[in-house]
Amino acid sequence: MRRTGVAAPPVGRGASAGRRVSVGRRASGETRAGAVAGKGSGRSLGDANPRQEGPADLRLVPPALGAWIAAALALDAPAVWVTVLASVCVAVAGLLLLGGAARGGHGRTGPLPSSSPARRMSVAAVLLCVAASAASAALHGADLTRGPVPGLARQYARVTVELEVTADPRLTRPRVKGDHAAPSSVVIAADVLRVDARARAGDAGSGSGTRVRTPVLVLADVDREAAGPSPWLSLLPSTRLVVDGGLAPASAGGGRVAALLRVGHDDSPEIVGAPSTAQRFAGRLRSGLREATDGLPADARTLLPGLVVGDTARVPPELHEAFEATDLLHLTAVSGANFTILLALLIGPPGTAHRSERRGLAPRLGIPLRATALLGGALTLGFVTVCRPEPSVVRAAACGLVALLAIGTGRRRSLIPALATVVLLLVLYDPWLARSYGFLLSVLATAALLTLAPRWGAALRRRGCPPRLAEALGAAGAAQAVCAPVVAVIASRVSLVAVPCNLLAEFAVAPATVLGFAALATAPLAMPVAKVFAWCASWPAGWIADIARAGAGLPGGGVDWPGGPLGGLLLAVVTLGVVLVGRRVLRSPWLTGACVLLLLLVVTQPRPLTRVITGWPPPGWRMVMCDVGQGDALVLAAGPGEGVVVDAGPDPVLVDRCLRSLGITRVPLVLLTHFHADHVAGLAGVLRGREVGAIETTGFDEPPEQVRFVRGLAAARHIALTRAVAGERRRAGRLDWQVLWPPPRPAPDPDGPNDASVTLLVRIAGLTFLLLGDLEPPAQRALLRSPAGAGLPPVDVLKVAHHGSAYQDPELLRRAAPRLALISTGEGNPYGHPSARTVAALRAGGAAVLRTDRDGALAVTGSGPGGGGPGLGVVAGGG
Repeated sequence: MRRTGVAAPPVGRGASAGRRVSVGRRASGETRAGAVAGKGSGRSLGDANPRQEGPADLRLVPPALGAWIAAALALDAPAVWVTVLASVCVAVAGLLLLGGAARGGHGRTGPLPSSSPARRMSVAAVLLCVAASAASAALHGADLTRGPVPGLARQYARVTVELEVTADPRLTRPRVKGDHAAPSSVVIAADVLRVDARARAGDAGSGSGTRVRTPVLVLADVDREAAGPSPWLSLLPSTRLVVDGGLAPASAGGGRVAALLRVGHDDSPEIVGAPSTAQRFAGRLRSGLREATDGLPADARTLLPGLVVGDTARVPPELHEAFEATDLLHLTAVSGANFTILLALLIGPPGTAHRSERRGLAPRLGIPLRATALLGGALTLGFVTVCRPEPSVVRAAACGLVALLAIGTGRRRSLIPALATVVLLLVLYDPWLARSYGFLLSVLATAALLTLAPRWGAALRRRGCPPRLAEALGAAGAAQAVCAPVVAVIASRVSLVAVPCNLLAEFAVAPATVLGFAALATAPLAMPVAKVFAWCASWPAGWIADIARAGAGLPGGGVDWPGGPLGGLLLAVVTLGVVLVGRRVLRSPWLTGACVLLLLLVVTQPRPLTRVITGWPPPGWRMVMCDVGQGDALVLAAGPGEGVVVDAGPDPVLVDRCLRSLGITRVPLVLLTHFHADHVAGLAGVLRGREVGAIETTGFDEPPEQVRFVRGLAAARHIALTRAVAGERRRAGRLDWQVLWPPPRPAPDPDGPNDASVTLLVRIAGLTFLLLGDLEPPAQRALLRSPAGAGLPPVDVLKVAHHGSAYQDPELLRRAAPRLALISTGEGNPYGHPSARTVAALRAGGAAVLRTDRDGALAVTGSGPGGGGPGLGVVAGGG
């Protein structure tokens, strides 16, 4: 008799009471939970060891995969094709079922193979699931084209709409576009309930007063000058409001929204319907958690709400990038891990939930299994309510519950059907999940924890690894192995530190989550108690942030990888090869140790070894122009491990990586030539993990938002902030420099921030450098006429102004007469930098021209005629 499943033990009775379960094999000598043999089986049960359960039950996997693929394809497919597909699937499934019933009822002279009815049923189930999923996806996809909103969006019409908020508002992360930071916007997912198109050029709008239900994405501009947070950020899901705005088509592949609704910062929401009671309660809990964390250190204050309820509004960009680089980003969003930890607190450690020695709060309080199951269901409902019933939260709760139920009962074989059922139901409920990378990563990680992780952990134990470490390594390695190809498709990068960072963070995730939820629950009742819980949770939360920053700061922590499907497929093949080779390597302790040592060398990249292999950084470097994209960041050597930084570029990660490659641990001075974002937005990367003496800036405080950004960072790190003026002379180690521009007041204000750029004449080891910032021709000519610039000598190296733009003063280029001209610019930038005319003029004057967009980071070496060393040299392509 073929057995296809293992029945779960009945709940609601004491663990010592006898109970009946289905038949399975029992290992000799192992204890049982009081089970007796199933009817007619003659075998005893009760073993929780997953290796005793036989092959996994995969019958529900094909229907789930079929529904997943059908939903992904049918969301934007023509309705006629979806109708044909669903009809054909239903018809064929009906024929299979009817044919099986007829053959089973009469007309057979001999028995059919026992597998034939099961195969017909399986094929019919797959076809029916495909039909249902395709139909559901077609209906959801039709929401994007139904009604007047899509047509009005194509006309870029101004409208008055009534909306219902469907997700938490979030603030977009600051982005650098050229020389300025793109303004932040509040992004809100909502459903349009009524649309009233305004008259345009005397014509009435065609969609006036139309009742609809169309999903849109609201983009509300933030007033930078307004005091306090934007009123849009306080909106709760299920709130109904009326607002004026302009419709625009959703971007190509815009997903589940039919249009974008742009709202100006002068337009505030008019609330016409209060949020639901559940949402108001969840909002109070979340705001209470934020209040409880207000007095904590910066990392804990920003990270705890994300760990507990997925509230990442406070997480700064540099910490977000660190979590992304180390594959810890799942910790800052709601994931199945959060829910699993909460249920483990209730039920007990994995593998003991069904035994007489089970642990956790429930058995300690004398709660029977049936009541424990009900409490688990209530906890699930509360988790989804507090964290919002968004697709990611529902997915996390479902996958987390499935994983814990299977591990907690010791029956991983029954978990695969449960996971397949969850996938099937979620895809039918929300077909857009079929195209979600987050959904794919959740399912893959859960499946890896159920299938690969136990086997890999057992293999490590057989090779002498301690049991708990083997289990943790198996889980982290399995999840990384199956998820890394998907991450490569999205990010075009592979993290080499993801597994160790996840292992180190794992020790802190549970206490941070549990204490954070305790603060969340007690905040509405007793804020002082909540603050105590939050303070206790700040220690493990700070540890997680430190792990992320340390992993992201390692020079070899990640490698660039081809993106897209081909890149993901290539990484999957490489991962499979590594796994196959790793099985043989683990048999030899010497080979294992050698591989670990090699990985450590690749990740840490010790500078002496790196210099031998790559030649970077070159010995005796005097100045390095970092490759930071479309922006400026220079480092002037001031001594061993010391460097004066001139500008910080647009990206903190890139400038930090450059400084780490040079071994810079102390920065006597950060000089910001002007406040444009492509020169100052990366300042946090310069300050990260380094001793900084002072920050010096231009005296022209424009643009104001970037001035506030720099001053805020300086104040937060208690770094002195000064202003540079012409005539100033300073020295740091072997390095000395003179400020040539801008002049002190009462000189007239410059024409914009570029003309206020701090200009330096630098001397080191007999070499002279002229650093022009972003000076435009009017300021360049004024510089030549000024007392500081009148005696400007020919220089060895020129940092070309404004990324090599066409706007250069020929007389300044002639007077400087550089031997080497360096241009910092981004590959494929939209400004045409550097100008071919400027490059030609420099070469005509006898200068060698190098540029970061083609040559990478540039290091100037050697010395001048009296420097006692080799002549001027340059090394390209490093950092």
